[in-house]
Amino acid sequence: DKEQEVTTQADDLIHFRQLKSMAVSGGDLDLDDGADLARATGYDSAGALSSELSHVYQLSGFADPVYAEALVTVHDYDIVLEILVMNRTPNTLANLTVELATMGDMKIVERPQSHTIGPLDQMTIRASIKVSSTETGHIFGTIVYDDASTREKCYVNLNDIHMDIMDYIRPAHCTDEAFRSMWAEFEWENKVAISTSITSLLEFLNHIVSSTNMSCLTPFDGKSEKGSFLAANLYARSVFGEDALVNVSVEKKDDNDGKLAGYIRIRSKTQGIALSLGDRITSVQRGLPEQTSKQ
Repeated sequence: DKEQEVTTQADDLIHFRQLKSMAVSGGDLDLDDGADLARATGYDSAGALSSELSHVYQLSGFADPVYAEALVTVHDYDIVLEILVMNRTPNTLANLTVELATMGDMKIVERPQSHTIGPLDQMTIRASIKVSSTETGHIFGTIVYDDASTREKCYVNLNDIHMDIMDYIRPAHCTDEAFRSMWAEFEWENKVAISTSITSLLEFLNHIVSSTNMSCLTPFDGKSEKGSFLAANLYARSVFGEDALVNVSVEKKDDNDGKLAGYIRIRSKTQGIALSLGDRITSVQRGLPEQTSKQ
C-alpha cells in the first residue's frame, strides 16, 4: 500500500474570504493575491459580504415569470450592475434583454446583450454605467423576452434603483478663508429647516457630520455644551472635485420644551449636490438610527 500523503492538518485554519473584512491587521501573511493587492492599494472600505448585501436591489417580484435582482458596485466614475435573472417558467425564454435607462448625469456604456434562458434556469448579466457628476440618480428598466412555447413577446417592468449621493462624497478640509471665499462665490443654495427629536446640540451636529460624510471645520470642545446656540461649518469634496459647503445654525429653545430649532444651509457650484445633500439631511436629521428604528 502506498503511504498516504498529508496535505492539510486537522487544526489548519480555513479562510472564508467572503466573510472576512478587507481591513485586516498587518500581521496576516496567509492572504491570497487579491487581498494583498487590495491592502496595497488602500481599498479597505467595502470588502465585507454584509456591505455587498446592502447594495443588492430586488428588481422584480417573486410572482413574476422572470425574477431579477441587481448587485450595484460603485467605482467612483462608473457603476457596475450584476443582474441575476431567473426563469421561473417551464418554458424557454428567447431573446431575453434587460433594457436599462437612467435619469440624472449617468450614461449607459455597456448595454446588456440578448440571451436565451432555459426552463427554471438562471444567469448573470452585466451592465456598465458612467457617472459624470455628483447627484442623486435613478436606474430603471424593463425585461423583454420571447416565450418559445406561446411565441408571445412579454415585458416585465423593473423597480428603479436609487443611487445615493453618499457614494461620491468624501470628507475634506480647507482654511476658513477658502470656505468664506467659496461661500460667497457659489450660487446654488438649499435651506433646510431643522426638525429633529435629538435634544443635544453636539449630538445633533455629530449626527449630521457622520450621516453626510463631511468634516467639521469649526473647532469645539466635544465634552460639554456651553450655551444654547451652536454654529458650525462643514466641508466635503466629491470624487469629481466638486465642493460642498454646509453651515449648521441650531438653537435649543427653552420655550419649545427644549427642542432644537434652526436652519442648515447648503451651498455648491452645481445644483445637483445642493438638492441631493438637502434631501439626505432631511431624511436623516429626525433622529439617531436606533431611535428611528424604535419608532
